[in-house]
Amino acid sequence: MTLHILKVGGKVIDDLALLRPILEAFLEKEGKKIIVHGGGKKASELSEKLGIPVQMVNGRRITDLAALEVATMVYAGLFNKQIVALLQSIGGNALGLSGADGNVILAHQRPVKEIDYGYVGDLDEVNAPAIHRLLDADFTPVFCAITHNGQGQLLNTNADTIASQLANAMSALYEVKLYLCLDKNGVLANAEDDSTVIPRMNETDYGQLKEQGVVYAGMLPKLDNAFEALRQGVKEVIICGPESVCLGGGTVIYSD
Repeated sequence: MTLHILKVGGKVIDDLALLRPILEAFLEKEGKKIIVHGGGKKASELSEKLGIPVQMVNGRRITDLAALEVATMVYAGLFNKQIVALLQSIGGNALGLSGADGNVILAHQRPVKEIDYGYVGDLDEVNAPAIHRLLDADFTPVFCAITHNGQGQLLNTNADTIASQLANAMSALYEVKLYLCLDKNGVLANAEDDSTVIPRMNETDYGQLKEQGVVYAGMLPKLDNAFEALRQGVKEVIICGPESVCLGGGTVIYSD
């Protein structure tokens, strides 16, 4: 059976009117579904309102205890329940989860090296049998970017990483297709031109595009995660945007 895993973030997560048709199109796909979401922009906005400094290093969030509380409120609270409610309204029987719920995702606090990221979690284990039971009961799990260490500590974890590791773990039980929904409608040959979506890409193509400087910056870790997912048994990864989710486009990442 096919399992579709959709990760949403960016401007999509801030706009329920934009998110609704994406979820409607996703629910129409044949098979089981999982949704993973981030929510960094809203967490930053709330932090500023509360007078909590937003600390970023090389695009990565430093999560001290105050920032962790805000992230938990926004990710596991506001956004998670908004998405669950929206899914219920369009016929998806959703269940909102953090990694701590059902002990489904275990992580450890990132070790301090050159930078102390605080309460940021790196994944250790995905409880695939527990998630399988939820899917078998016809729930659509909705995972936020909060995990735990099994000892009572919540952790802020990258949503792309959660989506990729979920896909890897569930590939032993399902034929998994992973959709990474970005602000753009796929990987672009020209970052300034939304019409230049690259329709298909294998690892050889990726190496050449990196050398040419066509793909760079924030797209690199997303593509690295995509190819690692394929190596771990995920059938297909699609990097897409709000329009291409609904229309079936985007960039298909496939094995050589």
